[in-house]
Amino acid sequence: VARKRQQRRVRKRLRGTTERPRLTVFRSSSHIYAQIIDDTSNRVLAAASSTGKAFQAVGKSGGNIEGATLIGSMVAEKALAQGIQQVVFDRNGFLYHGRVAAVADAAREKGLKL
Repeated sequence: VARKRQQRRVRKRLRGTTERPRLTVFRSSSHIYAQIIDDTSNRVLAAASSTGKAFQAVGKSGGNIEGATLIGSMVAEKALAQGIQQVVFDRNGFLYHGRVAAVADAAREKGLKL
């Protein structure tokens, strides 16, 4: 309940535009998901998750920092391939720590500006 309240509070201030879309992260106990969203057109521009085929082929777990780092780099590569250089990071009510921070750090290392 508290995370949903925090999510609504942050979402009022964060808006992904066409020039600077929103990178949102969702984590469950065993998986992690990252999406780059353009809120003006309500479209998902790029996405990566630990349930996807590309991630499953590597054989990593989505429930640890190593898997989250891989998801961050995968979503950054997809964004850069589409010409997206800058994004707004939406931690989705989660603390900026652990797997959430690992996604952001990996995206930065691949060249995405957060």
